Amino acid sequence: MASYSGGCHCGRIAYDVQGELSEAYECNCSMCSRRGGLLWFVPVAAFELKTARDDVATYQFNKHVIEHHFCTHCGIAPFSEGKMPDGTPMVAVNARCLQDVDLGEVKIVKIDGRSF
Repeated sequence: MASYSGGCHCGRIAYDVQGELSEAYECNCSMCSRRGGLLWFVPVAAFELKTARDDVATYQFNKHVIEHHFCTHCGIAPFSEGKMPDGTPMVAVNARCLQDVDLGEVKIVKIDGRSF
């Protein structure tokens, strides 16, 4: 299993995540299409926030079921938290915020989030 480090631009939010990044999701909802993230969904146990939550701000919209986190200093949105359709807690990592990842090697799957 691979291990990745990621975070925001200024470094005030940093995390490690474990798993195989073989595909990421490009969602067309009003939030994702504006911020341009590529989402990689992982179980909560595979994600470790390395920094304090003091610099993490949260935004929710629509059904208020996903906590979209962003840095209060640089504004980058490196991860979100929510639940899978079956209720299992998950983290949606922004693959663009991972270090040393060649996104050209990752399958990008388009998701019609506007219809959710």
